[in-house]
Amino acid sequence: MPARPIPRTCTSLVPLVLTAAGAAGQDGGADSPTLAEQLAALERRVAASEAALAERDLALEELKGQLRPGRWYDKIQLRGYTQLRGTSLFGRDDDPDLNVPADRSVSETETYLIRRGRFIFSGDVHPQVFLYAQLDFAGSVGGSGDTGLQSRDLYADLALDPEREHRFRVGQSKVPFGWVNLQSSQNRLALERPDALNSAAEGERDIGVFYYWAPAHIRDLFRKLVRDGLRGSGDYGVFGLGAYSGQGLNRSDRNGEAHLIARFSYPFEWEGELLELGAQAYTGRFVPNVAALSGVTPTFEEEGVLDERYALTAVLYPQPFGIEAEWNFGRGPELSDDRTRIEADDLEGGYVLLNYQTRRGETVWTPFVRYSTFSGGRKFGTNAPASEVEELDLGLEWSPHPNVELTLMYTHTFERTNTRTAPYDTLEGVDRLALQLQFNY
Repeated sequence: MPARPIPRTCTSLVPLVLTAAGAAGQDGGADSPTLAEQLAALERRVAASEAALAERDLALEELKGQLRPGRWYDKIQLRGYTQLRGTSLFGRDDDPDLNVPADRSVSETETYLIRRGRFIFSGDVHPQVFLYAQLDFAGSVGGSGDTGLQSRDLYADLALDPEREHRFRVGQSKVPFGWVNLQSSQNRLALERPDALNSAAEGERDIGVFYYWAPAHIRDLFRKLVRDGLRGSGDYGVFGLGAYSGQGLNRSDRNGEAHLIARFSYPFEWEGELLELGAQAYTGRFVPNVAALSGVTPTFEEEGVLDERYALTAVLYPQPFGIEAEWNFGRGPELSDDRTRIEADDLEGGYVLLNYQTRRGETVWTPFVRYSTFSGGRKFGTNAPASEVEELDLGLEWSPHPNVELTLMYTHTFERTNTRTAPYDTLEGVDRLALQLQFNY
């Protein structure tokens, strides 16, 4: 049987033990240490040696950990936000006919609504590969008022260079049309996006491939605009170009033809202010959903209806006064006056939002006012009915600290078409008041 190796601690004690034994066999003077004192000193030296060895072993393990490549799932982060909302209607007896496509809380029968329940998983799994997935635990199911788990984003950013100035975004992500569509609901002041821009891409997302370019210092500025509470839209490049399905969020393509899109947006400092100017455009053919009207089902061209828009953007970030302004125009699917066909027709609309941000420590107060208007077909509605919208919003957001926001908003509807059900009446002079609590994590 092979002999077991002698522990290094024991071998280091041999000279000490021999020294102690020799000292014990000699006559000592009055000042000579006793055998007990020598053994105590020996024990102290042993303890110090063992502590030094343990410290060295720990340093070696830390060094090995630094040299060993990290696992990709160690780099994934989790964050998100939840919005709880309630809306009261007043001013008319026929308020139940008011239909706001993006806001299910606008209803006589609704009390409290979880408008969004977002959980976001993201991280760099490689120096040139970034993954992003966003789930909504309050998504609409099958167009009903029910809620359930829904995929919002699922994409990868594939960088072409180490600085990640050139990258492709592949998967389901936001369509880069309209600054307000790209701005996260977590950062937006008004409770819903304006119809004029959101009608281009309800749900803001689609499946596609987008190329984004921005120099490193501009990418840093895009991040700063969000990180410092200036309500930026995020990093969608200075220049973007892409192709996407065109049928909308979580919907399959229905004509085998991609929509094409291009966008340019540049933020810069101007006399101490941060200003962003942009322009964007897309074109494609959209296949609408149809249903019978008075026994007749509207028809449209087999390959879909022409769907193209152009938009201009100007944003002055709040330091402390801010302005958002966007306008879009073009042609899109719209139900004909006789309700027998869906054809391309003119559309236009936009919004202007003024806000003022005041801070005291972590507490932020932001009053705002927004005017919005839109005239054109609502392509994502069944039968793509014509829609007329003109509204004024007055609001105040209070944030005692970064994890909680409370927003109160009053809306006066000058006119709004009910695009949910025929005969698609347009209501006038309706008012509503909404209160939303948002907590971020």
